[in-house]
Amino acid sequence: MFYEEKSRKIPVTGEYDVLVAGAGPAGFAAALAAARQGSKTLLVEQQNCVGGMATSGAMSHWVGNCDSKLYHELLSRSVALRDEISTPNLEEKFIDTEQLKGLMLQMLSEAGVSVMLYTFVSDVILDQEKIAGIIVENKSGRQAIYAKTVIDATGDGDVAAKAGVPYYKGREDDEKMQPVTLMFKVGGVDYGKAVFLYGFEDTYETEKGELQALAREHIPYPAGHVLLYPSPLPGVVACNMTNCVEVDGTKEQDLTKAELLCRKQMPQVLQFLREFVPGYERCFLLSSASLIGVRETRHFEGLSKLTEEDILAARYFDDWVVKGAIFNFDVHNITGAGLDKTGLQRKFPQTEGYTIPYGCLLPQRIENLLLCGRNISGTHMAHSNYRAMPICVGIGEAAGVAAAISVKNGVLVKEVTAAEIQQIL
Repeated sequence: MFYEEKSRKIPVTGEYDVLVAGAGPAGFAAALAAARQGSKTLLVEQQNCVGGMATSGAMSHWVGNCDSKLYHELLSRSVALRDEISTPNLEEKFIDTEQLKGLMLQMLSEAGVSVMLYTFVSDVILDQEKIAGIIVENKSGRQAIYAKTVIDATGDGDVAAKAGVPYYKGREDDEKMQPVTLMFKVGGVDYGKAVFLYGFEDTYETEKGELQALAREHIPYPAGHVLLYPSPLPGVVACNMTNCVEVDGTKEQDLTKAELLCRKQMPQVLQFLREFVPGYERCFLLSSASLIGVRETRHFEGLSKLTEEDILAARYFDDWVVKGAIFNFDVHNITGAGLDKTGLQRKFPQTEGYTIPYGCLLPQRIENLLLCGRNISGTHMAHSNYRAMPICVGIGEAAGVAAAISVKNGVLVKEVTAAEIQQIL
C-alpha cells in the first residue's frame, strides 16, 4: 500500500561551496578543513550537537591514532580545558563529552562554518550523474540546499546511497554486521581501587572469579563482556557493555529494537558492577548516550578499495590522503559478546601505521561527492580498523581539503590530485 504525495515547490535555503552531511568526527573535520581553506561551508547534523559518537554517543576515548594535524589539535585543546577537579595524570585520549561538544562548536565558529542542527538528509539533488545538493527536513520544513561539492559523513552513507552509489552491507559473504552498543556512564566509583578493562582480552581475577568469565555467566546474552574506561570527571567511568546483535543500522525498526534492548541491559550491567567489580560497590547510572553506536552498515564502491592486506602490509600509497593510521582489526562478536573470531587486538601484528589512497574517498558513478569516515571504500575487515575515530578525523580533514581545492580551481573532485591535498595536509 502506498500514499502518493502531491507535487510541491521546495524553498532553496542556501548555496554553498562545500556541504557536509553528518557532524561526527569525520564530518566535523571535513567542514573545519574546508572552511579553513576559504570555502563557504555548511555542516548538517541530525543531533543537537556536533561530534557524533565522540559526544552524542558518549564514547569514552579516542582509540587508535592518525597523522592528522587537526586530530592532534583537537586533543591538545581538549586537554587545555581540564581543570583542578579533573582526574589527575589521565591520558589526553580520554573524552569529557560535554566539554568536547562546546569545543567542537567553538572551532567551527572560529573557522566560519555554518551549522544546521536538528536536521535530517531526506534526499539528494542530482544533475545527471553529478550531485548538486541535498534535500533536508527539520522543524522549518522541507528545504533544498545547493553546493558545488557534497561530503557524505553520515556514517551509513545516506547521501551516497540516495545518489545511487553502489554498495554492499557488512561482511562480503553473508552481509552480517558488527553489533551495536549504547554507551553509558556510572558515577560513584572509588578510583582508589577501581578496575578498568580496556579490551576484550583484558582479564582481572577477583575473590569471586575472573571478571570476563563472570560477565558471561551473570549478564544476559547478547551482552556479557567487561569494558570499563576512566574519565576526566572524578568518580565517573564509561561503560561499553551493552550489546545487540542482528541489527541493520539503516533500518528504523532495528535501531528501535537495539535501543530498547540496550536500555534493558543497563540495570543488569549495573547490578553486575556493584556485585563483582572492585571499586564499583556504590556506583550509580549517571548518564547514557543519546546516539546508539552503530559500527558497520554500508560499504561503498570507490575508485580504490582498501583491504586488510593493505593494512597488514603497512602499504604506502603514493596517492595517500591519510597517513600514519594505526589501529587493529576491532571486530566485535557478530553473534554475541566479546571479540569476534576474526578480530585481532592485542595480537595485531602491524603497529607502524598505514595510508589510505584518495580513490577510497571517491565513489563510483557520482561526481562531486566525497565519501568520508567509516563509509569510505574498503573491505569488512579493513573497515574494522579505519572506522576508529582518530582515523575518521584524518579522512575528514582530507575530504575537506579536497573539496576546497576542487571549488577553488573549478574542477571536479576526482580531478584534484593527491599531491595537491598532501601539500596542505
